[in-house]
Amino acid sequence: MSTSTGTRARTGTQEKQNPGQLNSVQLNVVTLVNMERATETGSLSDAMYMMDNSVGGKGQGTPSLETVCKQGQVINWIVRPIDMDKRLDGTWPPMPKINNIVFLDTELGDEEDVAERRIFNELKIYGMPDRMRDKFTPVYYYWAGTVMSTARPGLYRYRLVMELEQEGKKERLYLNTAVHPSIRVLAV
Repeated sequence: MSTSTGTRARTGTQEKQNPGQLNSVQLNVVTLVNMERATETGSLSDAMYMMDNSVGGKGQGTPSLETVCKQGQVINWIVRPIDMDKRLDGTWPPMPKINNIVFLDTELGDEEDVAERRIFNELKIYGMPDRMRDKFTPVYYYWAGTVMSTARPGLYRYRLVMELEQEGKKERLYLNTAVHPSIRVLAV
């Protein structure tokens, strides 16, 4: 029998629907994009820099960031352009957006194939995303997910699919990361 609190009653005991979900610090993976370079070259190579607040991760400031996380932990991927300031003419610079995060099948050695097993549950937008820019409020896009409590400990590479606004154009540019960042899942 389900209840509105997300628990199931079973023989007098309460059981969580998402066992392994931790009330722990959320991890933030922040990606800065050099929009001018990325749109000119049509590539995220030498135009993307990633960092996080995990303990023991590797590759800070590079596109091959390794984020250390736990089963059941929430990860927020935040993306913003390097240049975020309002211009003298009153316009804003183009913005990047994470269109998708695709985990790759690294067990078979082919890192371009999509993983068959789910690694995380995508969270819908929570909180109120900013709809307008002002000089006091930073604006960015994010993608959030919870690492599955059943994810096996190990290294999981992923590909970011970025949607980039282009200066003076309505069309968006869609780029995939060529170098793959990763999460290293630790057992709880």
